[in-house]
Amino acid sequence: MKKLKSETNDCLFRLKGYQEMWKGYVFMLSSKIQGLIVGAFALILLTACGTTDEAVKPNKDQTPSQTDEQVTKEQPQEQEEPEEGTPPTALEAAATVMSILKAGDMNSLSAWAHRKKGIRYSPYAYVDSEEDLVFSKEELSGLMKDSTVYEWRTFPGSGALIELTYADYHKQFVYDVDFIKNAEISLNEVQGEGTTINNLYEVYPKDTHDFVEYHIDGIDPQYEGMDWRSLRLVFEKIGHDHILVGIIHDQWTP
Repeated sequence: MKKLKSETNDCLFRLKGYQEMWKGYVFMLSSKIQGLIVGAFALILLTACGTTDEAVKPNKDQTPSQTDEQVTKEQPQEQEEPEEGTPPTALEAAATVMSILKAGDMNSLSAWAHRKKGIRYSPYAYVDSEEDLVFSKEELSGLMKDSTVYEWRTFPGSGALIELTYADYHKQFVYDVDFIKNAEISLNEVQGEGTTINNLYEVYPKDTHDFVEYHIDGIDPQYEGMDWRSLRLVFEKIGHDHILVGIIHDQWTP
């Protein structure tokens, strides 16, 4: 009996130990499951937060105003103004020179003249590189007050010499009509064409020169356009600069 009781007590003791061990396993398993559940829930939260941050994060290509509200229409960019000191284009240079010619300001005109070539004056479309008068920068300044009568080639038709002071030539073969007010302006394009041969590009090669033409179709309606006028300003292209080398007057000729 004692032996049986001892064995029974020993079995009960071991069963109790197994029960405590099972409780430990259950607790450990429960803790792992709880950890998995908590981990899964935390992952869901992190995913949701990541999505929110991605939605709020601005696109690298967006401006601050695009971040606040979606831009539905692209705004046009403002054109940059030319920097101060930028060399003028041929059209800009011509506009300045025309204002100078209208005012008869020869000092300012000399500043635009080529240092070595000066400015060649042609009374008609045909440029005569041998006979047309050329004035240097130094000579230009005092021309308007110069009383010298120059020979400026001949009149078409009659063949009579064009003998005028510069001041008179200026009135008749340079700024003889209000080009600034009434003329159509073109770049490297001839508008006025008469019977006189136009050899502009033979004397002033196209690859090294620009010309700006101021053209008036007619002055008095009774002449039905036969009193048209053109003034062509020829610039040599030196780098980005435009240097005045020729002033060509043109009109209808018999």
